[in-house]
Amino acid sequence: MKQCGVLVVDDSSFMRRCISLIIEKDPQFFIIGIARNGIDAIEKAQRLKPDIITMDVEMPELNGIDALKEIMKSSPVPVVMLSNHTEQGAQLALEALEKGAVDFFLKKSLIGEEANEEVIGEFLDRLRAIAASGKVQTNNGILETKKLDLQEIDKSNPVKKRNFVIIGCSTGGPSALQSILPRFPRDLEVPIVVLQHMPPGFTKPLAERFDTICNLKVKEIEDGDFLEVGNIYIAPSGFQTYFEHDKENKIIFKVKDYSPIETLYKPSINVTLNSAAPLFGNRLISVILTGMGNDGLIGCQSVKENNGYVIVEAEESCIVYGMPKVVFEAGLADVQVPLSSIYEQIMLHL
Repeated sequence: MKQCGVLVVDDSSFMRRCISLIIEKDPQFFIIGIARNGIDAIEKAQRLKPDIITMDVEMPELNGIDALKEIMKSSPVPVVMLSNHTEQGAQLALEALEKGAVDFFLKKSLIGEEANEEVIGEFLDRLRAIAASGKVQTNNGILETKKLDLQEIDKSNPVKKRNFVIIGCSTGGPSALQSILPRFPRDLEVPIVVLQHMPPGFTKPLAERFDTICNLKVKEIEDGDFLEVGNIYIAPSGFQTYFEHDKENKIIFKVKDYSPIETLYKPSINVTLNSAAPLFGNRLISVILTGMGNDGLIGCQSVKENNGYVIVEAEESCIVYGMPKVVFEAGLADVQVPLSSIYEQIMLHL
């Protein structure tokens, strides 16, 4: 087992010690160094060459965002941001993901009275997956991958047109979404639903950020919202999102704390796909992007049983090739392509 060096960056000595103790619970990791601010982090990233960096978002002298941008230029390495659960902290964490960070966690879920052993375990699992991948993001969070030559698509076979898209992702997802969602044209008469694993309180700022850069309207789903064409909907974190018919037979969103299947995730891709597949049948496109674990596997089984279409991201562009891998290896993917080709594959079927 290869050991991986972690550089811990935080302006608080207490936080540096606590984060280091958590990371050292896993024998795969050792603390290669600590840094007290962004300036210190840049110098030590270049000199110590860590395998992973954990970076505080808000620090004096040079904050985590500016340090991240410089590290991505001078000595690219996977960076996991640690954020406070505040409105400003949420905005900064999302900006960090756009600038090249591969993931983020809330400090309070790892340290203090609200620390959660399950979340700590997931934190270490994600660090292992990120270390195994060794991938970083470039071009302000958009991964560089081989462009699909549309001439390679066999146009002799008729393509069945569909009219509903559900996209699921986890680690590396926000930057992957940034390379897809803004490309949908303003006149697209198809609804798109996004399920991104995030802590509660972060999906609304995510929707607001995308609403400023996308041609389509982007909003966080609220219980009772109607499903309307030409909108991108972000499932709220901390809840499960379902579909139901109302009294007039229109499809509405139901947002509940209840899950009909055992799952660690809120939102769970499996829960939403299981709800959507029988309603939309062969009109549904399911897209599984980068992420750790197997959320989406059960849901994609339901999609295929109802004659829907499944697209998964290829390993070469995934920050963590977990969720797409299990769907592909189960034989449920109709096509597997790198991130740069996901948009073309979706549009080919709309």
